[in-house]
Amino acid sequence: MRALVQRVARAAVRSGGAEIAAIGPGLLVLLGVTHDDDAATADRLADKLRALRVFEDAGGRMNEPLGDREVLCVSQFTLYGDARKGNRPSFVAAARPEHAEPLYERVCDRLGAARGTFGAHMEVALVNDGPVTLLVEVEPRDERSP
Repeated sequence: MRALVQRVARAAVRSGGAEIAAIGPGLLVLLGVTHDDDAATADRLADKLRALRVFEDAGGRMNEPLGDREVLCVSQFTLYGDARKGNRPSFVAAARPEHAEPLYERVCDRLGAARGTFGAHMEVALVNDGPVTLLVEVEPRDERSP
């Protein structure tokens, strides 16, 4: 599972000409799901995002986790796009919607996130704070490993 995470002063998402979600200071999470991801992967990613220390403390250092700040989560299958060959990205690594949507919803629920509309064409607006942008990946655990 991949999340492109941006620390934002504010962010909003529109679909069908209407604003469907907006947040103030917090995180905008663009979330991609691949075939091997499962509920445990989704939980680990959500927990990692909640604990990610990207907000400034009293000393001005990036040392504070999310806390009471808001999260806006938007599904983004293109995070699994592969453009290494040719000029047209391949999306074979992205999970099918029937697999990805429940995992997307699970991450959103665990984070208490406002959300976009899964699978819809959306317009995302944001004011990146910093700017701070990170790619966070969590791999499914191999059942054989300790």
